[in-house]
Amino acid sequence: MDFVFVGVEPNAGQQAYAYAALDSQLRLIAIKDCELAELLEFLDSNPTTTIAINSPSDVNHGVVREKLKQEQIQPHQIRGADLRVAEFELRKLGVQVTGTPAHIGLCPTWMQSGFEIYRNLKELGYQAINSTPFEHQFLETNTQASFFSLIGSNPLSKPTMEGRLQRQLILHECGIQIKDPMDFFEEITRYKIINGSLPIQLIYPPEYLDALVGAYTAWCWIHDHQHIQILGSQEEGRIVLPGSLSTKRQVSVRTP
Repeated sequence: MDFVFVGVEPNAGQQAYAYAALDSQLRLIAIKDCELAELLEFLDSNPTTTIAINSPSDVNHGVVREKLKQEQIQPHQIRGADLRVAEFELRKLGVQVTGTPAHIGLCPTWMQSGFEIYRNLKELGYQAINSTPFEHQFLETNTQASFFSLIGSNPLSKPTMEGRLQRQLILHECGIQIKDPMDFFEEITRYKIINGSLPIQLIYPPEYLDALVGAYTAWCWIHDHQHIQILGSQEEGRIVLPGSLSTKRQVSVRTP
């Protein structure tokens, strides 16, 4: 059976989660928001699956804080070091990411939802990514950093229409068989603008775009492994990111 590649966004608004699923040809199988039970049912129905989750896989273990102490960094700088190695590395690259606290009880709701996914996946027999591919495996990603990795800079603000258009165009350029966001502009007329009837249905909401880039990252783990980036430490969790958009064009599998 063909592999299915799933991206999960634990911060989906009214519903607890959003997910997107791609096949090996980057065709869109499913995209929706749901509760955890429905997500797990979908995963259980696909026997060969790689899942990328946009959430920390563990709390921080104080590795960054200890390293800064050893380097004799000033105390006021160390106070802002409540983050994991992967997050520290991303911030050094210029990616603004949320730091993960040292205790689960201090983590925001969306992080705790992410921890719940990891727990349930392990109960279903999923394993963390390894050098040997498994039929059921999961990885941690960061969607803001994934878009940064694809274009080499921070994308436009996610909630805005231009930010959504940009993200969807990036994903479309990567070869994912989704709606072409450029169709949005073909549908715009003076009449539609005056009457406020823009074709926003052609553009995915932010949580779907995050789920899609997560699914793409899972796909890259199998199909474009030589270009992926891995940040962080085994102790606190590693973040997997896709390579740049220029390398993705070389491995695109889009069909006519």
